[in-house]
Amino acid sequence: MASSLIGGLIADGFDAGHMAVVEINPDKRRRLEQQFGVEAVEKIGGALRNADVAVFCVKPQQFKEVAQASASELQARKPLLISIAAGIRTKDIQHWLGGSFAIVRAMSNTPALVQTGASALFANANVSEEQRNQSESLLRAVGIVEWIDNEALMDVVTALSGSGPAYFFRIMEGLEKAAVQLGLPKNTAHLLTIQTALGAAKLALESNEDIAALRAQVTSPGGTTEQGIKTMNDNNIDQLLLDVLKAAQQRAMELADQLGGR
Repeated sequence: MASSLIGGLIADGFDAGHMAVVEINPDKRRRLEQQFGVEAVEKIGGALRNADVAVFCVKPQQFKEVAQASASELQARKPLLISIAAGIRTKDIQHWLGGSFAIVRAMSNTPALVQTGASALFANANVSEEQRNQSESLLRAVGIVEWIDNEALMDVVTALSGSGPAYFFRIMEGLEKAAVQLGLPKNTAHLLTIQTALGAAKLALESNEDIAALRAQVTSPGGTTEQGIKTMNDNNIDQLLLDVLKAAQQRAMELADQLGGR
């Protein structure tokens, strides 16, 4: 995610010389410097001294340690903080840093790697309008952005768009496998599955019609699509998808409770 953000910002015209990246892995540091021309350092010391925006793009389990190591520099500068760590609540970030900060919590997803991410943002009460715009501009470099007013709903966002690519990959995996079982060559089934998913998503994104209307347009009475949709409905696909999101949402809440406040 960090690489996709850096690449997206540079493609959007942001000066690589104005970025500093902290990365403990030496191979990743070299790749970042060679690929993007950014300054990449091993330790936090001094990296945040002049920062207006600090982006925490770390695993949730590492967040507390990284936040505490950054606290003294961040307290001196008080930059805008953007967290892209799943399940880490703004109140816990404040606690670990030992002060009051402007924090934007972001949940993006892996398609940000190809600048087609879907990000939801939540801003705490300390975030100014200018900082909201800064956050939005940063995440728009890798896809679309939506604001969420209630932080608790970020767990739903995590379940929907954060985890969502895996659900669609699983459906694509199943369709490809079924087509092969019905006789299509694997390569043909693979390409047709991917292009069909891409086309459906592009059509839904660019159309003024809602998704149900688009589905109805493809579903001719008495036709092949109607039979496929009937099988989905007979197997209660809506309940299945609700259960999927509930399970992921519950896990996001559990992780936030486990990782926060320690």
